[in-house]
Amino acid sequence: MEKIASFTVNHLDLLPGVYVSRKDKFQDVVLTTFDIRMTRPNLEPVMNTAEIHAFEHLGATFLRNHNTYASKTVYFGPMGCRTGFYLILQGDYESKDIVELLKEMYQFVAEFEGDIPGASARDCGNYLDMNLPMAKYLANKFLKEVLLVITDKNLVYPE
Repeated sequence: MEKIASFTVNHLDLLPGVYVSRKDKFQDVVLTTFDIRMTRPNLEPVMNTAEIHAFEHLGATFLRNHNTYASKTVYFGPMGCRTGFYLILQGDYESKDIVELLKEMYQFVAEFEGDIPGASARDCGNYLDMNLPMAKYLANKFLKEVLLVITDKNLVYPE
């Protein structure tokens, strides 16, 4: 079998950033999948499930309530390798197109106070596995170290 596209990316040179992972066309609709890479693969520690889970709930809630992107958000969720998240939006986008959206979302997570949306036994299959303080820390770190100073090396996959 052929490798899927995401397995052909050179993870040895991949930096934290925002990358277009793929674009899929369904008739006249384009879906753009973004690779939001928060940690450097195979060099930095991966994120733990509790903070990923809290971040997923907050990020999905933010996106599905956003004035512009709510109706364009198809999916937001963690990568199995725990180095970041995938975001799928309806539309034909480039990485730079969503940097402002991600700044808003990461600021939202970094400053979030209160109960995590959907963090109850009724609403979630593993509601006890959440770490809001660590999710906030990681959101703030990525915001300051990547999103607020982003360059092309954090927007285009390495060769």
